[in-house]
Amino acid sequence: MIWLLLGALLLGLWTWRGLGGTDLSRWDLPPPPAPEHPPSPEHGEVVALLRSLLGSAAGLRGRARLRALREAMDRLGGEREIVSRVVPVSAGRVHGEWVLPPDVDPAYRVLYLHGGAWVAGSPRSHRTMTDRLARLTGAAVLALDYRLMPEHRRGDGIEDTRLAWEWLLENGPEGPSPAQSLLVAGDSAGGSLTLSLLAWIRDQGLRQADAALAFSPSTDLTFASPSLRRNADSDVLLGPLFRPLLRVPRPLLWWLTWWLHRHRPCVPEVSPLRGSLAGLPPVLLQVSEQEMLLDDARRYVARAQAAGSPVELQSWPQLVHVWQIFTPELPEAEEAWLNVGEFLQAVGLPTREGAAT
Repeated sequence: MIWLLLGALLLGLWTWRGLGGTDLSRWDLPPPPAPEHPPSPEHGEVVALLRSLLGSAAGLRGRARLRALREAMDRLGGEREIVSRVVPVSAGRVHGEWVLPPDVDPAYRVLYLHGGAWVAGSPRSHRTMTDRLARLTGAAVLALDYRLMPEHRRGDGIEDTRLAWEWLLENGPEGPSPAQSLLVAGDSAGGSLTLSLLAWIRDQGLRQADAALAFSPSTDLTFASPSLRRNADSDVLLGPLFRPLLRVPRPLLWWLTWWLHRHRPCVPEVSPLRGSLAGLPPVLLQVSEQEMLLDDARRYVARAQAAGSPVELQSWPQLVHVWQIFTPELPEAEEAWLNVGEFLQAVGLPTREGAAT
Protein backbone atom coordinates (compact mmCIF):
# COMPACT_ATOMS: atom_id res chain seq x y z
CA MET A 1 0.00 0.00 0.00
CA ILE A 2 2.77 2.43 0.89
CA TRP A 3 4.34 1.89 -2.53
CA LEU A 4 1.02 2.67 -4.22
CA LEU A 5 0.70 5.87 -2.20
CA LEU A 6 4.28 6.82 -2.98
CA GLY A 7 3.72 6.13 -6.67
CA ALA A 8 0.55 8.23 -6.69
CA LEU A 9 2.39 11.07 -4.98
CA LEU A 10 5.24 10.98 -7.48
CA LEU A 11 2.79 10.84 -10.37
CA GLY A 12 0.94 13.84 -8.97
CA LEU A 13 4.14 15.81 -8.54
CA TRP A 14 5.29 14.98 -12.06
CA THR A 15 1.88 15.93 -13.45
CA TRP A 16 2.13 19.40 -11.92
CA ARG A 17 5.72 20.02 -13.03
CA GLY A 18 6.13 17.75 -16.05
CA LEU A 19 2.81 18.70 -17.68
CA GLY A 20 1.76 21.95 -16.01
CA GLY A 21 5.19 23.55 -15.80
CA THR A 22 6.21 26.37 -13.50
CA ASP A 23 3.82 28.90 -12.00
CA LEU A 24 3.84 32.08 -14.11
CA SER A 25 1.27 34.04 -12.12
CA ARG A 26 3.87 36.67 -11.20
CA TRP A 27 3.54 37.97 -14.76
CA ASP A 28 -0.18 38.63 -14.40
CA LEU A 29 -1.69 42.11 -14.55
CA PRO A 30 -4.93 43.27 -12.89
CA PRO A 31 -8.09 42.83 -14.95
CA PRO A 32 -8.60 45.77 -17.33
CA PRO A 33 -11.06 48.47 -16.27
CA ALA A 34 -14.62 48.45 -17.50
CA PRO A 35 -14.84 49.99 -20.97
CA GLU A 36 -16.02 53.57 -21.17
CA HIS A 37 -17.72 53.28 -24.55
CA PRO A 38 -19.61 50.49 -26.33
CA PRO A 39 -18.19 48.99 -29.52
CA SER A 40 -19.39 50.19 -32.90
CA PRO A 41 -22.84 49.17 -34.19
CA GLU A 42 -21.08 47.10 -36.84
CA HIS A 43 -19.60 44.99 -34.05
CA GLY A 44 -23.09 43.80 -33.15
CA GLU A 45 -23.46 42.52 -36.71
CA VAL A 46 -20.17 40.66 -36.38
CA VAL A 47 -21.37 39.03 -33.15
CA ALA A 48 -24.56 37.90 -34.89
CA LEU A 49 -22.52 36.48 -37.76
CA LEU A 50 -20.28 34.52 -35.42
CA ARG A 51 -23.24 33.10 -33.54
CA SER A 52 -24.67 32.01 -36.86
CA LEU A 53 -21.35 30.38 -37.72
CA LEU A 54 -21.35 28.45 -34.45
CA GLY A 55 -24.98 27.55 -35.00
CA SER A 56 -24.08 25.76 -38.22
CA ALA A 57 -22.56 23.00 -36.07
CA ALA A 58 -25.31 22.88 -33.46
CA GLY A 59 -26.48 19.38 -32.69
CA LEU A 60 -23.54 17.78 -34.49
CA ARG A 61 -20.79 15.80 -32.86
CA GLY A 62 -17.38 14.44 -33.69
CA ARG A 63 -16.17 14.64 -37.26
CA ALA A 64 -19.53 15.97 -38.50
CA ARG A 65 -19.27 18.95 -36.16
CA LEU A 66 -15.67 19.60 -37.15
CA ARG A 67 -16.53 19.40 -40.84
CA ALA A 68 -19.38 21.89 -40.39
CA LEU A 69 -17.11 24.36 -38.56
CA ARG A 70 -14.42 24.06 -41.22
CA GLU A 71 -16.92 24.68 -44.00
CA ALA A 72 -18.38 27.67 -42.18
CA MET A 73 -14.94 29.19 -41.67
CA ASP A 74 -14.06 28.74 -45.33
CA ARG A 75 -17.30 30.46 -46.33
CA LEU A 76 -16.45 33.34 -44.00
CA GLY A 77 -13.35 34.18 -46.02
CA GLY A 78 -13.84 32.51 -49.35
CA GLU A 79 -17.02 34.33 -50.29
CA ARG A 80 -15.60 37.81 -49.68
CA GLU A 81 -14.24 40.03 -52.43
CA ILE A 82 -10.53 40.76 -52.26
CA VAL A 83 -8.19 42.94 -54.29
CA SER A 84 -5.12 40.71 -54.34
CA ARG A 85 -4.46 37.91 -56.77
CA VAL A 86 -4.43 34.38 -55.36
CA VAL A 87 -1.97 31.83 -56.77
CA PRO A 88 -1.90 28.23 -55.46
CA VAL A 89 1.41 26.96 -54.06
CA SER A 90 2.50 23.32 -54.03
CA ALA A 91 6.27 23.03 -53.67
CA GLY A 92 7.34 19.74 -52.17
CA ARG A 93 5.94 19.75 -48.65
CA VAL A 94 5.00 23.44 -48.73
CA HIS A 95 1.34 23.98 -49.62
CA GLY A 96 -0.85 27.06 -49.55
CA GLU A 97 -1.35 30.12 -51.69
CA TRP A 98 0.38 33.33 -52.64
CA VAL A 99 -1.73 36.41 -51.99
CA LEU A 100 -0.30 39.06 -54.30
CA PRO A 101 -1.37 42.73 -54.21
CA PRO A 102 -1.16 44.97 -57.28
CA ASP A 103 2.47 45.91 -58.02
CA VAL A 104 3.73 43.30 -55.56
CA ASP A 105 7.34 43.45 -54.38
CA PRO A 106 8.38 39.76 -54.72
CA ALA A 107 11.44 40.24 -52.49
CA TYR A 108 9.28 41.41 -49.58
CA ARG A 109 7.66 38.26 -48.20
CA VAL A 110 5.21 37.42 -45.45
CA LEU A 111 4.45 34.00 -44.01
CA TYR A 112 0.88 33.95 -42.71
CA LEU A 113 -0.33 31.21 -40.34
CA HIS A 114 -4.11 31.02 -39.99
CA GLY A 115 -6.07 30.33 -36.83
CA GLY A 116 -8.69 27.70 -36.10
CA ALA A 117 -7.60 25.91 -32.89
CA TRP A 118 -5.19 23.73 -34.91
CA VAL A 119 -8.18 21.74 -36.22
CA ALA A 120 -9.86 24.18 -38.61
CA GLY A 121 -9.15 27.20 -40.80
CA SER A 122 -7.32 27.42 -44.10
CA PRO A 123 -5.77 30.00 -46.43
CA ARG A 124 -9.26 30.41 -47.89
CA SER A 125 -10.92 31.17 -44.55
CA HIS A 126 -8.44 33.96 -43.81
CA ARG A 127 -8.23 35.72 -47.17
CA THR A 128 -9.54 38.99 -45.78
CA MET A 129 -6.56 38.98 -43.40
CA THR A 130 -3.96 38.01 -45.98
CA ASP A 131 -5.38 40.36 -48.61
CA ARG A 132 -5.31 43.27 -46.18
CA LEU A 133 -1.78 42.46 -45.08
CA ALA A 134 -0.64 42.15 -48.71
CA ARG A 135 -2.15 45.52 -49.65
CA LEU A 136 -0.80 47.17 -46.52
CA THR A 137 2.76 46.01 -47.14
CA GLY A 138 2.96 45.48 -50.89
CA ALA A 139 4.54 42.13 -50.05
CA ALA A 140 3.97 38.64 -51.38
CA VAL A 141 2.03 36.83 -48.65
CA LEU A 142 2.38 33.07 -48.42
CA ALA A 143 -0.72 31.75 -46.63
CA LEU A 144 0.38 28.32 -45.44
CA ASP A 145 -1.98 25.35 -45.59
CA TYR A 146 -0.34 23.53 -42.68
CA ARG A 147 -1.54 20.10 -41.58
CA LEU A 148 -4.38 20.06 -39.06
CA MET A 149 -5.43 17.82 -36.21
CA PRO A 150 -6.92 15.26 -35.80
CA GLU A 151 -5.93 13.89 -39.20
CA HIS A 152 -2.35 14.80 -38.38
CA ARG A 153 -0.32 15.33 -35.24
CA ARG A 154 0.26 18.79 -33.82
CA GLY A 155 3.96 18.36 -34.54
CA ASP A 156 3.23 17.96 -38.25
CA GLY A 157 1.77 21.46 -38.42
CA ILE A 158 4.76 22.83 -36.51
CA GLU A 159 7.12 21.10 -38.95
CA ASP A 160 5.19 22.59 -41.88
CA THR A 161 5.77 26.12 -40.59
CA ARG A 162 9.51 25.50 -40.28
CA LEU A 163 9.79 24.03 -43.76
CA ALA A 164 7.78 26.94 -45.16
CA TRP A 165 10.10 29.47 -43.51
CA GLU A 166 13.20 27.85 -44.97
CA TRP A 167 11.54 27.67 -48.38
CA LEU A 168 10.38 31.29 -48.21
CA LEU A 169 13.91 32.52 -47.61
CA GLU A 170 14.90 31.38 -51.10
CA ASN A 171 11.65 31.30 -53.06
CA GLY A 172 9.20 34.00 -54.08
CA PRO A 173 6.10 34.14 -56.28
CA GLU A 174 8.26 34.37 -59.39
CA GLY A 175 10.52 31.44 -58.52
CA PRO A 176 13.81 30.94 -56.69
CA SER A 177 15.27 34.23 -55.40
CA PRO A 178 16.47 35.45 -52.02
CA ALA A 179 14.15 37.44 -49.78
CA GLN A 180 15.05 40.99 -48.79
CA SER A 181 12.36 41.82 -46.21
CA LEU A 182 10.60 39.20 -44.11
CA LEU A 183 7.55 39.22 -41.86
CA VAL A 184 5.73 36.38 -40.12
CA ALA A 185 2.17 36.76 -38.87
CA GLY A 186 -0.66 34.66 -37.52
CA ASP A 187 -3.86 34.72 -35.51
CA SER A 188 -5.08 32.62 -32.58
CA ALA A 189 -3.64 29.11 -33.12
CA GLY A 190 -1.60 30.60 -35.96
CA GLY A 191 -0.36 33.24 -33.55
CA SER A 192 0.95 30.44 -31.34
CA LEU A 193 2.69 28.91 -34.35
CA THR A 194 4.13 32.34 -35.20
CA LEU A 195 5.66 32.86 -31.77
CA SER A 196 6.95 29.29 -31.64
CA LEU A 197 8.50 29.72 -35.09
CA LEU A 198 10.37 32.88 -34.06
CA ALA A 199 12.09 31.03 -31.22
CA TRP A 200 12.97 28.10 -33.50
CA ILE A 201 14.46 30.44 -36.14
CA ARG A 202 16.58 32.07 -33.44
CA ASP A 203 17.77 28.74 -32.07
CA GLN A 204 18.61 27.40 -35.54
CA GLY A 205 20.64 30.50 -36.45
CA LEU A 206 18.55 31.11 -39.57
CA ARG A 207 17.66 34.45 -41.10
CA GLN A 208 15.21 35.89 -38.62
CA ALA A 209 12.02 37.75 -39.50
CA ASP A 210 12.40 41.51 -39.54
CA ALA A 211 9.21 41.67 -37.47
CA ALA A 212 6.19 39.59 -36.49
CA LEU A 213 2.47 40.07 -35.86
CA ALA A 214 0.37 37.91 -33.52
CA PHE A 215 -3.39 38.55 -33.41
CA SER A 216 -5.05 37.16 -30.26
CA PRO A 217 -2.45 34.38 -29.97
CA SER A 218 -2.61 31.30 -27.82
CA THR A 219 0.67 31.20 -25.91
CA ASP A 220 0.11 28.60 -23.18
CA LEU A 221 -1.59 25.19 -23.41
CA THR A 222 -1.53 24.64 -19.64
CA PHE A 223 -4.80 26.59 -19.21
CA ALA A 224 -3.19 28.74 -16.52
CA SER A 225 -4.05 32.24 -17.78
CA PRO A 226 -6.65 33.85 -15.49
CA SER A 227 -8.65 35.33 -18.39
CA LEU A 228 -9.50 31.84 -19.67
CA ARG A 229 -12.03 31.63 -16.86
CA ARG A 230 -12.65 35.32 -16.19
CA ASN A 231 -13.64 36.03 -19.81
CA ALA A 232 -15.38 32.76 -20.68
CA ASP A 233 -18.78 34.46 -20.67
CA SER A 234 -17.73 37.64 -22.51
CA ASP A 235 -15.90 35.83 -25.34
CA VAL A 236 -18.68 35.19 -27.86
CA LEU A 237 -16.53 32.98 -30.10
CA LEU A 238 -14.19 30.96 -27.87
CA GLY A 239 -16.51 30.88 -24.86
CA PRO A 240 -19.18 28.60 -26.37
CA LEU A 241 -16.50 26.33 -27.85
CA PHE A 242 -14.21 25.93 -24.85
CA ARG A 243 -16.23 26.84 -21.73
CA PRO A 244 -17.10 23.15 -21.06
CA LEU A 245 -13.40 22.34 -20.76
CA LEU A 246 -13.09 24.71 -17.81
CA ARG A 247 -15.19 22.33 -15.71
CA VAL A 248 -12.54 19.63 -16.11
CA PRO A 249 -9.83 19.57 -13.38
CA ARG A 250 -6.70 21.17 -14.74
CA PRO A 251 -4.40 18.14 -14.25
CA LEU A 252 -6.84 16.03 -16.26
CA LEU A 253 -6.82 18.72 -18.95
CA TRP A 254 -3.04 18.47 -19.10
CA TRP A 255 -3.18 14.72 -19.69
CA LEU A 256 -5.90 15.18 -22.31
CA THR A 257 -3.86 17.88 -24.04
CA TRP A 258 -0.78 15.63 -24.09
CA TRP A 259 -2.84 12.83 -25.64
CA LEU A 260 -4.41 15.12 -28.28
CA HIS A 261 -1.32 17.15 -29.21
CA ARG A 262 1.35 14.51 -28.55
CA HIS A 263 3.32 17.22 -26.76
CA ARG A 264 3.45 17.96 -23.06
CA PRO A 265 1.42 21.17 -22.65
CA CYS A 266 4.26 23.03 -20.91
CA VAL A 267 6.90 22.63 -23.65
CA PRO A 268 7.76 25.74 -25.72
CA GLU A 269 6.86 24.12 -29.05
CA VAL A 270 3.16 24.34 -28.12
CA SER A 271 3.38 26.91 -25.30
CA PRO A 272 5.76 29.62 -26.58
CA LEU A 273 5.20 31.62 -23.40
CA ARG A 274 7.22 28.99 -21.53
CA GLY A 275 10.38 29.09 -23.64
CA SER A 276 13.23 31.58 -23.81
CA LEU A 277 11.89 34.93 -25.01
CA ALA A 278 15.26 36.64 -25.36
CA GLY A 279 16.70 37.67 -28.70
CA LEU A 280 13.40 38.00 -30.55
CA PRO A 281 12.71 40.46 -33.38
CA PRO A 282 10.13 43.26 -32.97
CA VAL A 283 6.73 41.67 -32.35
CA LEU A 284 3.29 43.28 -32.14
CA LEU A 285 0.50 41.47 -30.33
CA GLN A 286 -3.09 42.67 -30.61
CA VAL A 287 -5.81 41.28 -28.34
CA SER A 288 -9.30 42.04 -27.10
CA GLU A 289 -9.79 42.69 -23.40
CA GLN A 290 -12.99 40.61 -23.42
CA GLU A 291 -11.54 37.44 -24.90
CA MET A 292 -10.31 34.33 -23.15
CA LEU A 293 -6.78 34.64 -24.52
CA LEU A 294 -6.17 38.15 -23.13
CA ASP A 295 -3.77 37.00 -20.41
CA ASP A 296 -1.99 34.63 -22.78
CA ALA A 297 -0.91 37.75 -24.65
CA ARG A 298 -0.24 39.90 -21.58
CA ARG A 299 1.92 37.24 -19.93
CA TYR A 300 3.91 36.72 -23.14
CA VAL A 301 4.61 40.42 -23.57
CA ALA A 302 5.62 40.87 -19.92
CA ARG A 303 8.08 37.97 -20.06
CA ALA A 304 9.48 38.98 -23.46
CA GLN A 305 10.04 42.58 -22.38
CA ALA A 306 11.75 41.40 -19.20
CA ALA A 307 14.05 39.29 -21.40
CA GLY A 308 14.95 42.40 -23.43
CA SER A 309 12.97 41.63 -26.59
CA PRO A 310 11.15 44.48 -28.40
CA VAL A 311 7.64 43.09 -28.00
CA GLU A 312 4.59 45.37 -27.90
CA LEU A 313 0.98 44.81 -26.81
CA GLN A 314 -2.10 46.64 -28.06
CA SER A 315 -5.52 45.83 -26.60
CA TRP A 316 -9.06 46.89 -27.44
CA PRO A 317 -12.14 46.66 -25.17
CA GLN A 318 -15.28 44.63 -25.88
CA LEU A 319 -14.28 43.07 -29.19
CA VAL A 320 -14.53 39.55 -30.53
CA HIS A 321 -11.59 37.22 -30.91
CA VAL A 322 -9.52 38.13 -34.02
CA TRP A 323 -11.80 41.03 -34.97
CA GLN A 324 -9.20 42.14 -37.54
CA ILE A 325 -10.60 39.57 -39.97
CA PHE A 326 -13.77 41.67 -40.35
CA THR A 327 -12.18 44.24 -42.61
CA PRO A 328 -13.24 46.64 -44.07
CA GLU A 329 -16.73 46.75 -42.53
CA LEU A 330 -15.70 46.85 -38.84
CA PRO A 331 -14.26 50.25 -37.76
CA GLU A 332 -12.24 48.65 -34.97
CA ALA A 333 -10.64 46.33 -37.52
CA GLU A 334 -9.64 49.33 -39.61
CA GLU A 335 -8.11 50.95 -36.55
CA ALA A 336 -6.15 47.78 -35.78
CA TRP A 337 -4.77 47.57 -39.32
CA LEU A 338 -3.78 51.23 -39.18
CA ASN A 339 -1.82 50.43 -36.01
CA VAL A 340 -0.18 47.49 -37.76
CA GLY A 341 1.00 49.85 -40.49
CA GLU A 342 2.41 52.27 -37.95
CA PHE A 343 4.23 49.44 -36.18
CA LEU A 344 5.78 48.17 -39.42
CA GLN A 345 6.94 51.66 -40.35
CA ALA A 346 8.44 52.14 -36.88
CA VAL A 347 10.55 48.98 -37.25
CA GLY A 348 11.72 49.94 -40.73
CA LEU A 349 9.49 47.79 -42.94
CA PRO A 350 7.79 49.46 -45.90
CA THR A 351 4.06 50.06 -46.10
CA ARG A 352 1.96 51.56 -48.84
CA GLU A 353 0.21 54.88 -48.60
CA GLY A 354 -3.55 54.60 -48.30
CA ALA A 355 -3.53 50.83 -47.79
CA ALA A 356 -4.82 51.09 -44.22
CA THR A 357 -7.79 53.30 -45.00
